[in-house]
Amino acid sequence: MNNASHFVRRSSRREFLWNSGGGLGGIALAHLLAEAGLLAPAASAAEDVTPLGLHHPPRAKRVVQLFMSGAASQCDMFDHKPELVKRNGQPWDPGEKVELFQSTPGNCMQSPWAWSQHGECGHWMSSLVPELASCVDDIAFLHGMVSKSNVHGPATFMQNSGFVLPGFPSMGAWVSYGLGSLTENLPTFVVLPDARGFAPNGPGNWSAGFLPAAHQGTLIKPAAVNPIADLFPPRDAKYITAESEADSLAALKALNEGHLAERPGDSRLDARIASYELAAKLQLSAPEVLDIKSETEATHKLYGLDDKVTEDFGRNCLIARRMLERGVRFVQVWSGADNGFPRRNWDSHEDIARDHGDMGRSMDRPAAALIKDLKARGMLEDTIVIWTTEFGRMPCSQGGQGRDHNPFGFTSWLAGGGVRGGVSYGATDEWSYKAVENPTYCYDLHATVLHLLGIDHERLTFRHNGIDRRLTDVHGRVIQDVLA
Repeated sequence: MNNASHFVRRSSRREFLWNSGGGLGGIALAHLLAEAGLLAPAASAAEDVTPLGLHHPPRAKRVVQLFMSGAASQCDMFDHKPELVKRNGQPWDPGEKVELFQSTPGNCMQSPWAWSQHGECGHWMSSLVPELASCVDDIAFLHGMVSKSNVHGPATFMQNSGFVLPGFPSMGAWVSYGLGSLTENLPTFVVLPDARGFAPNGPGNWSAGFLPAAHQGTLIKPAAVNPIADLFPPRDAKYITAESEADSLAALKALNEGHLAERPGDSRLDARIASYELAAKLQLSAPEVLDIKSETEATHKLYGLDDKVTEDFGRNCLIARRMLERGVRFVQVWSGADNGFPRRNWDSHEDIARDHGDMGRSMDRPAAALIKDLKARGMLEDTIVIWTTEFGRMPCSQGGQGRDHNPFGFTSWLAGGGVRGGVSYGATDEWSYKAVENPTYCYDLHATVLHLLGIDHERLTFRHNGIDRRLTDVHGRVIQDVLA
């Protein structure tokens, strides 16, 4: 308040009138000039939040990422290994010593679900995911994924930011920084968490890190009473009207701008100012985008909103589609919460049939619905769908019925937005233990997604602590084999 009082005290009458009244017209004029390209760049921290633009013609313009928290098992859904069926119950010997996360290797364990081929491509899928099985001709499977950690927190950071340590920007933040927004009324990067809670690392997974703070993910909880925290005033605050709120925001903006003028380069306040402006727009746009009552009964059924098992994830996938078609650039949808026992995530140490059975059924129908719905609306051709997890699970048993962590080989997949469907890239050994053909890291997946968005991953950089940082660090290659 001292700084704010100092700012008001040193303002002239003309400046005061500009900030309190004329400033609103000035903001509108500046906005119109900027849209027309007639406004000179501002020499302030705001320069850091301008989009960098495209490096080559894009195949896609938006992304939806489905993240399976807890480590989804590749050998129980997508990575068919007849050897596990043949040697089920026999000692597992991959020819080397295996150090697991919290157990010693048990016997070979076949999947509790049957396998069959699907689509024109003939990809093998387990009966745990029958709806996704109907989409295989639109999907490119990455069967040789590898992680640098078998611990949930670091591995989740890695899949999101390319680093096992906290403090680095997530992929959604990089996309926001590189391309900017497609709409003025909704955030550029939105996160829809599991209704039951957060994954390991919580909001750190969608952090902007050292990028300008405006690029962090906006958290929305569709199942909550108030999906967006503090968007509307309390109902008992009758003294707050639309007019008083607009006046307050205008005064706050003037005070903040004075504060910012004394602290150039601090992007946090820039982001706060932008968030207030966006909040005013969200008060009008958010209720509409989150209101799924206008969707048809057939659409509700497609996403599984008629079934308690699929309702939560289905709602988030449907809202993700609504956000994408209204101009949100990057939507991240989470399945699984780090909330102890009974497990409500993909971390199936004790009983793979029970835990993956629940999680698989809750995910399969909505994820397939998202692909089919985007395709039916003509949106899949310029929308990238990513399905991923932090690492996979072992082909041997843990305690007879569970599976331990496996960072050496797991599956992610892509669909839409310039992706060639019905193909597989990379492979694990006969056990689904280690990637032996085209090992693929998150860097390669990230580089490929950026490429499809029109960005050269080696040129999307941000100077931080004397280093030109990038999403792919010093790694990454575009996976040409999965491009259409």
